[in-house]
Amino acid sequence: MNRLLCLVALIPGAAFAQGWGNVANQEEARFSWTAPLWPSFWMAWTPVTFALFCGIFGAMAVIATLEITRYRDGVERRGVFGLTTTLGDRLFITLLGTAYIFLAWLGIMGQPLWWPLGIAIAWGLFVFWKV
Repeated sequence: MNRLLCLVALIPGAAFAQGWGNVANQEEARFSWTAPLWPSFWMAWTPVTFALFCGIFGAMAVIATLEITRYRDGVERRGVFGLTTTLGDRLFITLLGTAYIFLAWLGIMGQPLWWPLGIAIAWGLFVFWKV
């Protein structure tokens, strides 16, 4: 009976030695902008890359819908750069210019990226308004 009591007394010690004593003390996982959404997927889709691609494909869907419903022949316009552009061309010029703005800002100034965001929005408005 004495040995049985000693054995029963050692069982919780064995459980704590295996790490079971910290099960209730674990921190819950917090949201991370850099953690992959699907860890076993072939591409590391973080929330930021997912939002970026959703924004790009959403803009393409809006422009395609406008081209199909409202502007059937396309809206060709000759802008300040002397280019004849349609809505899709202007979207492409906006996205390309935005990428260059952010890359130049990161190369010259670094972070934070709020200023290039404002510059990129102004660039997009300029391109869709004047180009």
